[in-house]
Amino acid sequence: MHRTPYHLVEYSPWPIIASTVMLSLPLGFISYTRFNSLNLLIMAMVAMALISGMWWRDIIRESTYQGHHTSYVVSGLKLGVALFILSEVCFFFAFFWAYFHSSLAPTIEVGSVWPPVGITTLSTFSVPLLNTSLLLLSGVSITWSHHGLESGRLKSSMSGLLITCMLGVYFTYLQYTEYSEASFAISDGIYGSVFYVATGFHGLHVMIGVTFLFVSLVRMIKYHFSRSHHVGFLAAAWYWHFVDVVWLFLYVSIYWWGS
Repeated sequence: MHRTPYHLVEYSPWPIIASTVMLSLPLGFISYTRFNSLNLLIMAMVAMALISGMWWRDIIRESTYQGHHTSYVVSGLKLGVALFILSEVCFFFAFFWAYFHSSLAPTIEVGSVWPPVGITTLSTFSVPLLNTSLLLLSGVSITWSHHGLESGRLKSSMSGLLITCMLGVYFTYLQYTEYSEASFAISDGIYGSVFYVATGFHGLHVMIGVTFLFVSLVRMIKYHFSRSHHVGFLAAAWYWHFVDVVWLFLYVSIYWWGS
C-alpha cells in the first residue's frame, strides 16, 4: 500500500544502460574525428534513440495507464522542466557573452571592427527574417493547441500542434540552406565560431523540440491527454516557447545588430 502521494519508481534497467551508451557517444565522436570511422558513433546514436524510446514508454505507461502521476508528481515534473529550461538559458547565455565580449570591443586581430575584416554577413531581411516569422507563427500555433486542449477541443488542438511541427521542420530546412550559402565557415575567426556554435545549437534545440512536439501529437492522437492531465504536452510547449525566445535574441543581436 502506498503511504505517500509521490510515485516511488520501480527498478529500471534504462538509467545504467543509457549512461553506458552516453559514454559511447563522445568516444564515437573522437573515433570519427581521429580515425574517420562512423561505426561507433552511429551505433551509439541508434542505441540511445532506442533506449530513450523504451524509457519514455515506461513513463507514459506509469502516467497514462497506471495513474501514478498524482498532482504532487505533476508539480514536481513542472518544477523539473522549469529548472531544465533555466539551465538551457545559462547554456545560451555563455554564447551571447562570447559574442558581445568580442563585438563590443573588437581587438586588433579582427581589424578593430565588427564584423571582422573579410567577413560578409548574411542578409538580415531575407532568410533570417523568414525564419523569425516562422518561429513567431509557431508560437501562435502552439498556444492555439494549448488552449484547444484545455477547452476540450481535441481536433483543434491536434491541428495547431501539427502546424507547429511543420513550421519547425521548415525552419530547420531554411537554416540548412542558409548554412550552405554562407560565405564564411566555423573556422573563420571568432565571428564564424560564435555564429555557427550559437545558431547551430539553437537549430539542434529546434530539432529536439520538433521531436518533443511530434511525440506529444502521437500521444494526443492516442487520447493520452485530457483537459486536466497533459503535463507532457505542457513541457513540450514550454520548451518550444523557450526556443522561440532564444531565436529572437539571436536574430536581433547577431543577424541585425551584429551585421
